[in-house]
Amino acid sequence: QVFSQSSISSRHRLLQMMHCQSGVKKGIDKGGNPIEVMGMLLGRPDPDTPKTLVVTDAFPLPIEGFETRVVADDANVVNHMIQLGECLEATRNEKFMGWYHSHPFDLGDHSHCFFSQTDLSTQLQWQRAEDPHGNPFVGIVVDPLRSIHQGVPELKAFRAYPPEYTSPIENECPNGTIDLVEQKRLELWGSCWQRYYELEIEFFMSTHANKVLQQLTQDYLWMRTLVQRDPDYGKTLPEKLKKATQPILTATSSARASEAPGGMRIAGSSGVSVNTESVKKTVDQVVALANEEVKTNVLDGVKKQVFSASK
Repeated sequence: QVFSQSSISSRHRLLQMMHCQSGVKKGIDKGGNPIEVMGMLLGRPDPDTPKTLVVTDAFPLPIEGFETRVVADDANVVNHMIQLGECLEATRNEKFMGWYHSHPFDLGDHSHCFFSQTDLSTQLQWQRAEDPHGNPFVGIVVDPLRSIHQGVPELKAFRAYPPEYTSPIENECPNGTIDLVEQKRLELWGSCWQRYYELEIEFFMSTHANKVLQQLTQDYLWMRTLVQRDPDYGKTLPEKLKKATQPILTATSSARASEAPGGMRIAGSSGVSVNTESVKKTVDQVVALANEEVKTNVLDGVKKQVFSASK
């Protein structure tokens, strides 16, 4: 059966992104390349829209890999999946209906969301095992480095064609477009470009989650302030703080002549003792805090985009 759309919970899109970006951080912290990670997806076919697969939850797996090779063939991982499956079977109505993994490759001109040969084989195995039982499987690929660079999640959902399938349209790419240049097809979709197809992705938020978010926004108006900053705010705030505190440093430096011999403190016109090094340290700390706030604002902007979709 051919599916055309995957509907993903915004909360679990964020969970997938956090997991994939943790692989990037872990690899870099070890002094190497970003690490590929993998997880399982929980969900079901949409009863109202037969060609839509709904992803309701995501579960990271203890799997790491490199260069388009991340597979769940380790005995510990298999046992972990069995135990997780048994637990979910007793507590949830949904089933495992998909998997996700990351492609944390170097930034380029295009997305790295595609199926490698290993990915295609994995997807085919899942489809052969689950599809006949009314549990169609979907595969999601996340490009964490491009997501960080763009400030918005970069991910795509795919299904594999049966091995005997041949597209009636020559040079048709997984997204349905026609590209006559073979090299471009390979760059965008990998060497298996004709063996799988892309599903359109939509994001949704549950009614309860939407109400909670609206209530938080209403009760904590600072959230709106953070996401409505001037676009140049992040570039100008640290410099403005330095400029604002410069008179303190200048006044302190000029007053050094009145310091007691061998002393570190001077008396200002207000009679308050001033320490030059302490003031400078304070200024540096303020600027550092400003930079941290800027980073926080950027993350809040990403969160706003993640949670902005509603079903």
